[in-house]
Amino acid sequence: MFNERNSRKTLLITVLILLLSTLLFGCTNASNVSAPKGDQDNMLTMAWPRDVGEMNPHVYNPSQLFAQSMVYEPLVSYQDGGELKPHLAESWDISDDGKEYTFHLRQDVKFSDGTSFNAEIVKKNFDTILNNVELHSWLGFISKIDQTDVIDENTFKLTLTEPYYPTIQELAVVRPVRFLGEAGFPEDGDTSKGVVEPVGTGPWILEEHKVDEYAIYKRNENYWGELPKAEKIKVKIIPDAETRVLAFEKGELDLIYGEGVISLDAFKQLESTGNYETSISEPVATRQLVINTKKEQLSDERVRQALHYGFNKEAMVEGITSGLEEKANHILPTNLPYTQNIDVLSIGYDVEKAKSLLDQAGWTTPKGKTVREKDGKPLEIELMYDSSESIQKVMAETLQSEWAAIGVKLNIVGVELTDQIQRFKDNEFDINFFSNYGAPYDPHTFLNVVASEGFGFNEAISAYPNKDELLKQISEVPQTTDEEQRQQLYSSILKSIQDQGAIVPISYIKKTAIYQKDVTNFTFPANRDEHPFTGISTKQ
Repeated sequence: MFNERNSRKTLLITVLILLLSTLLFGCTNASNVSAPKGDQDNMLTMAWPRDVGEMNPHVYNPSQLFAQSMVYEPLVSYQDGGELKPHLAESWDISDDGKEYTFHLRQDVKFSDGTSFNAEIVKKNFDTILNNVELHSWLGFISKIDQTDVIDENTFKLTLTEPYYPTIQELAVVRPVRFLGEAGFPEDGDTSKGVVEPVGTGPWILEEHKVDEYAIYKRNENYWGELPKAEKIKVKIIPDAETRVLAFEKGELDLIYGEGVISLDAFKQLESTGNYETSISEPVATRQLVINTKKEQLSDERVRQALHYGFNKEAMVEGITSGLEEKANHILPTNLPYTQNIDVLSIGYDVEKAKSLLDQAGWTTPKGKTVREKDGKPLEIELMYDSSESIQKVMAETLQSEWAAIGVKLNIVGVELTDQIQRFKDNEFDINFFSNYGAPYDPHTFLNVVASEGFGFNEAISAYPNKDELLKQISEVPQTTDEEQRQQLYSSILKSIQDQGAIVPISYIKKTAIYQKDVTNFTFPANRDEHPFTGISTKQ
Protein backbone atom coordinates (compact mmCIF):
# COMPACT_ATOMS: atom_id res chain seq x y z
CA MET A 1 0.00 0.00 0.00
CA PHE A 2 2.62 2.47 -0.55
CA ASN A 3 4.44 5.42 -1.82
CA GLU A 4 7.91 6.58 -0.88
CA ARG A 5 8.55 5.48 2.69
CA ASN A 6 11.30 5.98 5.21
CA SER A 7 12.02 2.27 5.34
CA ARG A 8 11.50 -0.18 2.47
CA LYS A 9 12.11 -3.12 4.80
CA THR A 10 9.38 -1.98 7.15
CA LEU A 11 7.10 -1.41 4.19
CA LEU A 12 7.38 -4.98 2.94
CA ILE A 13 6.80 -6.47 6.37
CA THR A 14 3.75 -4.34 6.99
CA VAL A 15 2.30 -4.99 3.53
CA LEU A 16 2.32 -8.66 4.48
CA ILE A 17 0.62 -7.82 7.77
CA LEU A 18 -2.20 -6.01 5.96
CA LEU A 19 -2.64 -8.73 3.35
CA LEU A 20 -2.74 -11.44 6.00
CA SER A 21 -5.13 -9.43 8.15
CA THR A 22 -7.49 -9.04 5.17
CA LEU A 23 -7.36 -12.65 4.03
CA LEU A 24 -6.86 -14.51 7.31
CA PHE A 25 -8.99 -14.27 10.39
CA GLY A 26 -6.21 -14.70 12.95
CA CYS A 27 -6.35 -16.17 16.40
CA THR A 28 -6.63 -14.75 19.88
CA ASN A 29 -5.60 -15.22 23.46
CA ALA A 30 -7.61 -12.25 24.68
CA SER A 31 -9.00 -12.40 28.17
CA ASN A 32 -12.70 -12.66 28.82
CA VAL A 33 -14.92 -9.66 29.24
CA SER A 34 -18.07 -10.39 31.18
CA ALA A 35 -21.30 -8.60 31.83
CA PRO A 36 -24.73 -9.84 32.82
CA LYS A 37 -26.75 -11.33 29.98
CA GLY A 38 -29.64 -9.08 29.13
CA ASP A 39 -32.89 -9.58 27.31
CA GLN A 40 -32.28 -11.68 24.18
CA ASP A 41 -35.12 -10.05 22.23
CA ASN A 42 -34.13 -8.23 19.04
CA MET A 43 -30.68 -9.87 19.02
CA LEU A 44 -29.18 -10.77 15.66
CA THR A 45 -26.83 -13.78 15.64
CA MET A 46 -24.11 -14.28 13.05
CA ALA A 47 -21.13 -16.61 12.68
CA TRP A 48 -17.45 -15.83 12.21
CA PRO A 49 -14.51 -18.20 11.71
CA ARG A 50 -12.29 -16.66 14.40
CA ASP A 51 -12.56 -14.94 17.75
CA VAL A 52 -13.18 -11.21 17.52
CA GLY A 53 -9.85 -10.56 19.23
CA GLU A 54 -8.79 -8.17 21.93
CA MET A 55 -10.81 -5.21 20.60
CA ASN A 56 -7.81 -2.93 20.40
CA PRO A 57 -8.27 -0.16 17.79
CA HIS A 58 -4.56 0.32 17.24
CA VAL A 59 -3.37 -3.21 16.39
CA TYR A 60 -3.95 -5.84 13.74
CA ASN A 61 -4.49 -9.61 14.10
CA PRO A 62 -6.01 -11.10 16.17
CA SER A 63 -8.44 -8.17 16.31
CA GLN A 64 -11.13 -8.56 13.64
CA LEU A 65 -11.83 -5.61 11.37
CA PHE A 66 -15.63 -5.73 11.41
CA ALA A 67 -15.66 -5.98 15.21
CA GLN A 68 -13.24 -3.08 15.65
CA SER A 69 -15.45 -0.93 13.42
CA MET A 70 -18.49 -1.65 15.62
CA VAL A 71 -16.86 -0.05 18.66
CA TYR A 72 -14.37 2.49 17.28
CA GLU A 73 -14.96 5.28 14.79
CA PRO A 74 -12.94 7.41 12.34
CA LEU A 75 -12.77 11.13 11.71
CA VAL A 76 -13.94 10.52 8.14
CA SER A 77 -16.10 7.79 6.60
CA TYR A 78 -15.81 6.23 3.14
CA GLN A 79 -19.09 6.04 1.23
CA ASP A 80 -20.33 4.74 -2.13
CA GLY A 81 -18.33 5.89 -5.12
CA GLY A 82 -15.40 6.87 -2.94
CA GLU A 83 -17.17 9.86 -1.40
CA LEU A 84 -15.52 10.91 1.86
CA LYS A 85 -18.00 12.21 4.41
CA PRO A 86 -17.69 13.79 7.85
CA HIS A 87 -17.89 11.40 10.79
CA LEU A 88 -16.27 12.30 14.12
CA ALA A 89 -14.99 15.37 12.30
CA GLU A 90 -17.84 17.62 11.14
CA SER A 91 -15.59 19.25 8.57
CA TRP A 92 -11.96 19.85 7.70
CA ASP A 93 -9.74 22.37 5.96
CA ILE A 94 -6.67 21.57 3.87
CA SER A 95 -3.97 24.18 3.33
CA ASP A 96 -3.09 25.24 -0.21
CA ASP A 97 0.25 23.41 -0.01
CA GLY A 98 -1.51 20.17 1.00
CA LYS A 99 0.45 19.80 4.24
CA GLU A 100 -1.93 21.03 6.96
CA TYR A 101 -5.25 19.37 7.82
CA THR A 102 -7.46 21.12 10.35
CA PHE A 103 -10.37 19.04 11.70
CA HIS A 104 -13.44 20.56 13.31
CA LEU A 105 -14.75 17.89 15.67
CA ARG A 106 -18.34 17.07 16.55
CA GLN A 107 -19.29 18.52 19.92
CA ASP A 108 -22.06 16.08 20.81
CA VAL A 109 -19.96 12.92 20.96
CA LYS A 110 -19.36 10.87 24.12
CA PHE A 111 -17.40 7.70 24.62
CA SER A 112 -19.38 4.69 25.84
CA ASP A 113 -18.29 5.41 29.42
CA GLY A 114 -19.73 8.96 29.22
CA THR A 115 -16.46 10.85 28.82
CA SER A 116 -16.13 13.51 26.14
CA PHE A 117 -14.62 13.09 22.71
CA ASN A 118 -12.40 16.13 22.06
CA ALA A 119 -9.18 17.32 20.46
CA GLU A 120 -7.06 16.21 23.42
CA ILE A 121 -8.13 12.56 23.11
CA VAL A 122 -7.69 12.73 19.33
CA LYS A 123 -4.11 13.89 19.84
CA LYS A 124 -3.49 11.19 22.46
CA ASN A 125 -4.63 8.49 20.03
CA PHE A 126 -2.50 9.87 17.21
CA ASP A 127 0.54 10.19 19.44
CA THR A 128 0.35 6.61 20.73
CA ILE A 129 0.11 5.42 17.12
CA LEU A 130 3.13 7.57 16.18
CA ASN A 131 5.11 6.05 19.06
CA ASN A 132 4.92 2.81 17.04
CA VAL A 133 5.35 4.37 13.62
CA GLU A 134 7.15 1.37 12.09
CA LEU A 135 4.21 -0.88 12.94
CA HIS A 136 1.84 1.45 11.11
CA SER A 137 3.98 2.89 8.31
CA TRP A 138 2.16 0.76 5.70
CA LEU A 139 -0.47 3.51 5.89
CA GLY A 140 1.11 6.21 3.75
CA PHE A 141 0.31 9.35 5.69
CA ILE A 142 1.48 7.97 9.06
CA SER A 143 5.20 8.26 8.27
CA LYS A 144 4.60 11.77 6.88
CA ILE A 145 3.11 13.23 10.07
CA ASP A 146 5.32 16.03 11.34
CA GLN A 147 3.14 17.45 14.11
CA THR A 148 -0.17 16.97 15.95
CA ASP A 149 -1.74 20.01 17.61
CA VAL A 150 -4.75 20.81 19.76
CA ILE A 151 -6.00 24.18 18.55
CA ASP A 152 -8.91 24.27 20.96
CA GLU A 153 -11.28 21.77 22.58
CA ASN A 154 -12.96 20.92 19.28
CA THR A 155 -10.23 21.65 16.74
CA PHE A 156 -7.31 19.37 15.90
CA LYS A 157 -4.53 20.02 13.37
CA LEU A 158 -2.37 17.49 11.59
CA THR A 159 0.78 18.73 9.84
CA LEU A 160 2.60 16.60 7.27
CA THR A 161 6.19 16.83 6.05
CA GLU A 162 4.98 16.82 2.42
CA PRO A 163 1.67 16.89 0.56
CA TYR A 164 -0.12 13.54 0.46
CA TYR A 165 -3.62 13.68 -1.03
CA PRO A 166 -4.80 10.21 0.22
CA THR A 167 -4.61 11.41 3.84
CA ILE A 168 -8.36 11.93 4.17
CA GLN A 169 -9.07 8.61 2.46
CA GLU A 170 -6.64 6.77 4.73
CA LEU A 171 -8.28 8.26 7.80
CA ALA A 172 -11.36 6.22 6.88
CA VAL A 173 -9.65 2.83 7.28
CA VAL A 174 -10.68 0.63 10.20
CA ARG A 175 -7.27 0.55 11.82
CA PRO A 176 -5.13 1.99 13.30
CA VAL A 177 -6.51 5.58 13.34
CA ARG A 178 -9.68 5.13 15.38
CA PHE A 179 -10.29 6.50 18.81
CA LEU A 180 -10.00 4.89 22.23
CA GLY A 181 -11.36 6.63 25.30
CA GLU A 182 -9.09 7.67 28.16
CA ALA A 183 -10.16 4.75 30.36
CA GLY A 184 -8.99 2.29 27.73
CA PHE A 185 -5.35 3.40 27.76
CA PRO A 186 -2.82 1.41 29.80
CA GLU A 187 -0.84 3.27 32.43
CA ASP A 188 2.17 3.80 30.14
CA GLY A 189 -0.07 4.86 27.25
CA ASP A 190 1.31 2.19 24.89
CA THR A 191 -1.72 0.54 23.30
CA SER A 192 0.47 -1.68 21.12
CA LYS A 193 0.75 -3.92 24.21
CA GLY A 194 -3.00 -3.97 24.84
CA VAL A 195 -5.89 -1.87 26.13
CA VAL A 196 -7.52 -1.81 29.57
CA GLU A 197 -11.05 -1.95 28.19
CA PRO A 198 -12.68 -1.34 24.79
CA VAL A 199 -14.06 2.18 25.20
CA GLY A 200 -15.15 3.73 21.92
CA THR A 201 -17.63 6.21 20.50
CA GLY A 202 -19.26 3.67 18.16
CA PRO A 203 -22.83 2.35 17.99
CA TRP A 204 -21.95 -0.88 19.79
CA ILE A 205 -20.49 -1.79 23.18
CA LEU A 206 -18.86 -5.16 23.91
CA GLU A 207 -21.11 -6.65 26.58
CA GLU A 208 -19.94 -10.25 26.92
CA HIS A 209 -17.02 -12.18 25.46
CA LYS A 210 -16.12 -15.84 25.85
CA VAL A 211 -12.94 -16.38 23.88
CA ASP A 212 -13.28 -18.69 20.87
CA GLU A 213 -16.98 -19.21 21.63
CA TYR A 214 -18.92 -15.96 21.21
CA ALA A 215 -19.04 -12.20 21.69
CA ILE A 216 -22.16 -10.15 22.37
CA TYR A 217 -22.37 -6.46 21.51
CA LYS A 218 -25.16 -4.32 22.90
CA ARG A 219 -26.48 -1.14 21.36
CA ASN A 220 -24.90 2.06 22.65
CA GLU A 221 -28.07 3.84 23.77
CA ASN A 222 -26.21 7.16 24.01
CA TYR A 223 -24.74 6.94 20.53
CA TRP A 224 -24.43 10.35 18.83
CA GLY A 225 -25.39 9.08 15.37
CA GLU A 226 -28.12 6.88 13.92
CA LEU A 227 -29.13 4.42 16.61
CA PRO A 228 -28.96 0.79 15.42
CA LYS A 229 -32.29 -0.99 14.94
CA ALA A 230 -31.08 -4.22 16.55
CA GLU A 231 -30.49 -4.17 20.30
CA LYS A 232 -27.73 -6.77 20.29
CA ILE A 233 -25.39 -8.53 17.89
CA LYS A 234 -24.11 -11.97 18.86
CA VAL A 235 -21.03 -13.29 17.05
CA LYS A 236 -20.75 -17.07 17.35
CA ILE A 237 -17.28 -18.42 16.64
CA ILE A 238 -17.62 -21.38 14.27
CA PRO A 239 -14.30 -22.20 12.55
CA ASP A 240 -15.64 -24.89 10.19
CA ALA A 241 -17.51 -23.63 7.11
CA GLU A 242 -19.82 -26.64 6.86
CA THR A 243 -20.75 -26.33 10.53
CA ARG A 244 -21.64 -22.67 9.94
CA VAL A 245 -24.02 -23.69 7.16
CA LEU A 246 -25.64 -26.39 9.30
CA ALA A 247 -26.13 -23.94 12.16
CA PHE A 248 -27.76 -21.50 9.75
CA GLU A 249 -30.10 -24.16 8.37
CA LYS A 250 -31.12 -25.09 11.92
CA GLY A 251 -32.06 -21.47 12.57
CA GLU A 252 -29.27 -20.97 15.11
CA LEU A 253 -27.88 -18.13 12.99
CA ASP A 254 -29.67 -15.16 11.49
CA LEU A 255 -26.89 -14.16 9.12
CA ILE A 256 -23.76 -15.37 7.35
CA TYR A 257 -21.86 -12.69 5.42
CA GLY A 258 -18.40 -11.81 4.21
CA GLU A 259 -15.75 -13.11 1.82
CA GLY A 260 -15.07 -16.83 1.98
CA VAL A 261 -17.15 -17.28 5.14
CA ILE A 262 -19.43 -19.54 3.10
CA SER A 263 -18.50 -21.39 -0.10
CA LEU A 264 -20.10 -20.26 -3.33
CA ASP A 265 -21.59 -23.74 -3.78
CA ALA A 266 -23.22 -23.59 -0.34
CA PHE A 267 -24.48 -20.08 -1.02
CA LYS A 268 -26.09 -21.11 -4.30
CA GLN A 269 -27.60 -24.23 -2.73
CA LEU A 270 -29.16 -22.29 0.14
CA GLU A 271 -30.36 -19.59 -2.25
CA SER A 272 -32.03 -22.19 -4.47
CA THR A 273 -34.28 -23.39 -1.64
CA GLY A 274 -36.14 -20.08 -1.60
CA ASN A 275 -36.20 -20.25 2.19
CA TYR A 276 -33.74 -17.42 2.75
CA GLU A 277 -32.87 -13.90 1.65
CA THR A 278 -29.58 -13.25 -0.13
CA SER A 279 -27.45 -10.25 -1.10
CA ILE A 280 -24.39 -9.87 -3.29
CA SER A 281 -22.19 -6.79 -2.98
CA GLU A 282 -20.74 -4.54 -5.63
CA PRO A 283 -17.17 -5.51 -6.60
CA VAL A 284 -14.78 -5.15 -3.66
CA ALA A 285 -11.59 -6.20 -5.47
CA THR A 286 -10.26 -7.65 -8.72
CA ARG A 287 -8.90 -11.18 -8.88
CA GLN A 288 -5.71 -10.92 -10.94
CA LEU A 289 -2.90 -12.89 -12.50
CA VAL A 290 0.48 -11.22 -11.89
CA ILE A 291 3.12 -12.20 -14.43
CA ASN A 292 6.81 -11.94 -13.59
CA THR A 293 8.34 -10.29 -16.64
CA LYS A 294 11.86 -10.95 -15.34
CA LYS A 295 11.34 -14.57 -16.35
CA GLU A 296 12.81 -14.99 -19.83
CA GLN A 297 9.81 -16.71 -21.39
CA LEU A 298 7.45 -14.03 -20.02
CA SER A 299 9.56 -10.94 -20.81
CA ASP A 300 8.06 -10.57 -24.29
CA GLU A 301 4.81 -8.58 -24.28
CA ARG A 302 3.49 -10.73 -27.13
CA VAL A 303 3.69 -13.85 -24.96
CA ARG A 304 1.82 -12.14 -22.12
CA GLN A 305 -0.88 -10.93 -24.48
CA ALA A 306 -1.14 -14.41 -26.01
CA LEU A 307 -1.82 -15.86 -22.57
CA HIS A 308 -4.59 -13.30 -22.10
CA TYR A 309 -6.16 -14.09 -25.50
CA GLY A 310 -5.72 -17.79 -24.88
CA PHE A 311 -8.42 -18.48 -22.31
CA ASN A 312 -12.16 -17.94 -22.20
CA LYS A 313 -12.36 -15.62 -19.21
CA GLU A 314 -16.10 -15.09 -19.27
CA ALA A 315 -16.92 -18.80 -19.45
CA MET A 316 -14.36 -19.63 -16.75
CA VAL A 317 -15.63 -17.03 -14.30
CA GLU A 318 -19.28 -17.87 -14.92
CA GLY A 319 -18.69 -21.60 -14.61
CA ILE A 320 -16.48 -21.54 -11.53
CA THR A 321 -18.30 -18.86 -9.52
CA SER A 322 -21.83 -19.70 -10.71
CA GLY A 323 -22.20 -16.11 -11.82
CA LEU A 324 -21.53 -14.63 -8.37
CA GLU A 325 -18.38 -13.02 -9.70
CA GLU A 326 -18.21 -11.34 -13.08
CA LYS A 327 -15.54 -11.09 -15.76
CA ALA A 328 -13.14 -8.24 -15.02
CA ASN A 329 -12.04 -5.93 -17.80
CA HIS A 330 -9.93 -3.67 -15.57
CA ILE A 331 -7.21 -4.39 -13.03
CA LEU A 332 -9.12 -2.34 -10.44
CA PRO A 333 -12.91 -2.27 -9.97
CA THR A 334 -14.41 0.78 -11.61
CA ASN A 335 -16.39 1.73 -8.50
CA LEU A 336 -13.18 3.00 -6.87
CA PRO A 337 -12.05 6.64 -7.14
CA TYR A 338 -10.17 7.60 -10.32
CA THR A 339 -10.80 4.24 -12.03
CA GLN A 340 -13.68 5.15 -14.36
CA ASN A 341 -13.47 5.67 -18.13
CA ILE A 342 -9.95 4.30 -18.59
CA ASP A 343 -9.60 3.14 -22.19
CA VAL A 344 -7.58 -0.06 -21.81
CA LEU A 345 -6.70 -2.50 -24.58
CA SER A 346 -9.67 -4.80 -25.22
CA ILE A 347 -8.67 -8.47 -25.16
CA GLY A 348 -11.26 -11.17 -25.76
CA TYR A 349 -11.02 -14.91 -26.18
CA ASP A 350 -9.22 -15.55 -29.47
CA VAL A 351 -7.19 -18.75 -29.78
CA GLU A 352 -5.94 -17.95 -33.28
CA LYS A 353 -4.76 -14.51 -32.17
CA ALA A 354 -2.95 -16.12 -29.24
CA LYS A 355 -1.21 -18.62 -31.51
CA SER A 356 -0.24 -15.88 -33.96
CA LEU A 357 1.33 -13.77 -31.20
CA LEU A 358 3.36 -16.75 -29.96
CA ASP A 359 4.53 -17.45 -33.51
CA GLN A 360 5.61 -13.81 -33.86
CA ALA A 361 7.52 -14.08 -30.58
CA GLY A 362 9.48 -17.05 -31.97
CA TRP A 363 7.73 -19.78 -29.98
CA THR A 364 6.82 -22.50 -32.46
CA THR A 365 5.58 -26.08 -32.13
CA PRO A 366 8.10 -28.68 -33.39
CA LYS A 367 6.71 -31.50 -35.44
CA GLY A 368 5.36 -34.29 -33.26
CA LYS A 369 5.28 -32.12 -30.11
CA THR A 370 2.50 -30.25 -28.34
CA VAL A 371 4.55 -27.70 -26.37
CA ARG A 372 6.05 -24.72 -28.18
CA GLU A 373 9.80 -24.20 -28.12
CA LYS A 374 12.29 -21.43 -28.77
CA ASP A 375 16.03 -22.00 -29.06
CA GLY A 376 15.43 -25.54 -27.84
CA LYS A 377 13.66 -24.46 -24.66
CA PRO A 378 10.00 -25.37 -24.02
CA LEU A 379 7.38 -22.72 -23.27
CA GLU A 380 6.83 -24.01 -19.75
CA ILE A 381 5.68 -21.78 -16.88
CA GLU A 382 4.42 -22.17 -13.33
CA LEU A 383 1.28 -20.75 -11.75
CA MET A 384 1.19 -20.47 -7.96
CA TYR A 385 -2.11 -20.46 -6.06
CA ASP A 386 -3.38 -20.52 -2.48
CA SER A 387 -4.06 -24.20 -1.72
CA SER A 388 -6.90 -23.32 0.65
CA GLU A 389 -8.69 -21.22 -1.99
CA SER A 390 -10.91 -23.50 -4.06
CA ILE A 391 -11.65 -20.83 -6.69
CA GLN A 392 -7.96 -20.23 -7.36
CA LYS A 393 -7.36 -23.97 -7.67
CA VAL A 394 -10.13 -24.57 -10.22
CA MET A 395 -9.16 -21.46 -12.18
CA ALA A 396 -5.55 -22.70 -12.27
CA GLU A 397 -6.70 -26.08 -13.60
CA THR A 398 -8.82 -24.35 -16.25
CA LEU A 399 -5.92 -22.17 -17.39
CA GLN A 400 -3.70 -25.24 -17.54
CA SER A 401 -6.13 -26.91 -19.95
CA GLU A 402 -6.83 -23.85 -22.11
CA TRP A 403 -3.21 -22.78 -22.45
CA ALA A 404 -2.25 -26.31 -23.46
CA ALA A 405 -4.41 -25.73 -26.55
CA ILE A 406 -2.11 -22.88 -27.65
CA GLY A 407 1.07 -24.84 -26.93
CA VAL A 408 1.90 -23.58 -23.44
CA LYS A 409 2.74 -26.04 -20.66
CA LEU A 410 1.43 -24.68 -17.38
CA ASN A 411 2.54 -26.30 -14.13
CA ILE A 412 0.27 -25.42 -11.24
CA VAL A 413 1.39 -25.52 -7.63
CA GLY A 414 -0.76 -24.99 -4.54
CA VAL A 415 0.96 -23.50 -1.49
CA GLU A 416 -0.07 -22.20 1.92
CA LEU A 417 -1.10 -18.54 1.90
CA THR A 418 1.90 -17.48 3.98
CA ASP A 419 4.22 -19.28 1.54
CA GLN A 420 2.42 -17.70 -1.42
CA ILE A 421 2.96 -14.24 0.04
CA GLN A 422 6.61 -14.95 0.87
CA ARG A 423 7.38 -16.34 -2.57
CA PHE A 424 5.69 -13.34 -4.16
CA LYS A 425 7.74 -11.02 -1.97
CA ASP A 426 10.94 -12.88 -2.86
CA ASN A 427 10.06 -12.88 -6.59
CA GLU A 428 10.13 -16.67 -6.69
CA PHE A 429 7.23 -17.03 -9.09
CA ASP A 430 6.32 -17.07 -12.77
CA ILE A 431 2.61 -16.24 -12.41
CA ASN A 432 0.72 -15.62 -9.18
CA PHE A 433 -2.88 -15.02 -8.14
CA PHE A 434 -3.47 -11.73 -6.34
CA SER A 435 -6.27 -9.31 -5.53
CA ASN A 436 -6.12 -5.62 -4.73
CA TYR A 437 -7.07 -4.25 -1.32
CA GLY A 438 -10.32 -2.48 -2.19
CA ALA A 439 -11.99 0.48 -0.50
CA PRO A 440 -10.87 2.64 1.15
CA TYR A 441 -7.27 1.73 0.32
CA ASP A 442 -7.26 1.88 -3.47
CA PRO A 443 -6.29 3.03 -6.01
CA HIS A 444 -3.31 4.72 -4.37
CA THR A 445 -2.41 1.71 -2.23
CA PHE A 446 -2.35 -0.65 -5.19
CA LEU A 447 -0.01 1.62 -7.13
CA ASN A 448 2.23 2.10 -4.13
CA VAL A 449 2.64 -1.68 -3.90
CA VAL A 450 3.40 -1.86 -7.63
CA ALA A 451 6.18 0.66 -7.06
CA SER A 452 7.65 -1.13 -4.02
CA GLU A 453 11.01 -2.75 -4.62
CA GLY A 454 11.38 -6.30 -3.42
CA PHE A 455 7.69 -7.09 -3.86
CA GLY A 456 6.27 -9.12 -6.74
CA PHE A 457 4.63 -6.30 -8.66
CA ASN A 458 7.87 -4.44 -9.15
CA GLU A 459 9.28 -7.53 -10.81
CA ALA A 460 6.10 -7.91 -12.84
CA ILE A 461 6.67 -4.59 -14.62
CA SER A 462 10.46 -4.94 -14.80
CA ALA A 463 10.41 -5.60 -18.57
CA TYR A 464 8.22 -2.58 -19.36
CA PRO A 465 10.16 -0.10 -21.55
CA ASN A 466 8.50 2.77 -19.67
CA LYS A 467 9.03 1.35 -16.18
CA ASP A 468 11.04 4.35 -14.95
CA GLU A 469 8.41 6.78 -16.20
CA LEU A 470 5.66 4.71 -14.56
CA LEU A 471 7.45 4.74 -11.21
CA LYS A 472 7.99 8.49 -11.52
CA GLN A 473 4.28 9.03 -12.19
CA ILE A 474 3.29 6.77 -9.29
CA SER A 475 5.47 8.81 -6.92
CA GLU A 476 3.88 12.03 -8.22
CA VAL A 477 0.24 11.00 -7.72
CA PRO A 478 0.02 11.30 -3.92
CA GLN A 479 1.59 14.76 -4.00
CA THR A 480 -0.79 16.24 -6.56
CA THR A 481 -3.11 18.92 -5.24
CA ASP A 482 -4.79 19.42 -8.62
CA GLU A 483 -7.72 17.02 -9.10
CA GLU A 484 -7.59 17.04 -12.91
CA GLN A 485 -3.88 16.31 -13.00
CA ARG A 486 -4.36 13.49 -10.49
CA GLN A 487 -7.02 11.85 -12.66
CA GLN A 488 -4.80 12.12 -15.74
CA LEU A 489 -1.94 10.44 -13.90
CA TYR A 490 -4.12 7.60 -12.64
CA SER A 491 -5.60 7.01 -16.10
CA SER A 492 -2.18 6.96 -17.74
CA ILE A 493 -0.62 4.66 -15.13
CA LEU A 494 -3.44 2.13 -14.92
CA LYS A 495 -3.79 1.93 -18.71
CA SER A 496 -0.06 1.41 -19.24
CA ILE A 497 0.24 -1.27 -16.54
CA GLN A 498 -2.69 -3.25 -17.93
CA ASP A 499 -2.03 -2.83 -21.65
CA GLN A 500 1.49 -4.27 -21.35
CA GLY A 501 0.08 -7.45 -19.90
CA ALA A 502 1.93 -8.06 -16.64
CA ILE A 503 -1.31 -7.88 -14.66
CA VAL A 504 -4.28 -9.74 -16.12
CA PRO A 505 -7.69 -9.00 -14.59
CA ILE A 506 -9.77 -12.15 -14.09
CA SER A 507 -12.94 -11.41 -12.12
CA TYR A 508 -14.49 -8.94 -9.72
CA ILE A 509 -14.66 -10.38 -6.20
CA LYS A 510 -17.87 -9.74 -4.30
CA LYS A 511 -19.12 -10.30 -0.78
CA THR A 512 -22.11 -12.52 -0.15
CA ALA A 513 -24.73 -12.48 2.59
CA ILE A 514 -27.48 -14.97 3.33
CA TYR A 515 -29.99 -14.37 6.09
CA GLN A 516 -33.25 -15.57 7.52
CA LYS A 517 -36.54 -14.19 6.18
CA ASP A 518 -37.15 -12.13 9.31
CA VAL A 519 -33.92 -10.13 8.87
CA THR A 520 -34.52 -6.77 7.20
CA ASN A 521 -32.52 -3.82 5.88
CA PHE A 522 -29.24 -5.62 5.30
CA THR A 523 -26.79 -3.56 3.22
CA PHE A 524 -23.10 -3.90 2.45
CA PRO A 525 -20.96 -0.93 3.55
CA ALA A 526 -18.88 0.88 0.93
CA ASN A 527 -15.79 0.34 3.09
CA ARG A 528 -14.69 -3.28 2.56
CA ASP A 529 -13.77 -3.73 6.24
CA GLU A 530 -16.66 -1.99 8.01
CA HIS A 531 -19.46 -3.83 9.82
CA PRO A 532 -22.88 -4.03 8.08
CA PHE A 533 -25.10 -3.64 11.15
CA THR A 534 -26.21 0.01 11.07
CA GLY A 535 -29.75 -0.47 9.79
CA ILE A 536 -30.19 -4.22 10.11
CA SER A 537 -32.98 -5.62 12.29
CA THR A 538 -35.14 -8.67 12.86
CA LYS A 539 -38.92 -8.65 12.64
CA GLN A 540 -40.51 -8.96 16.05
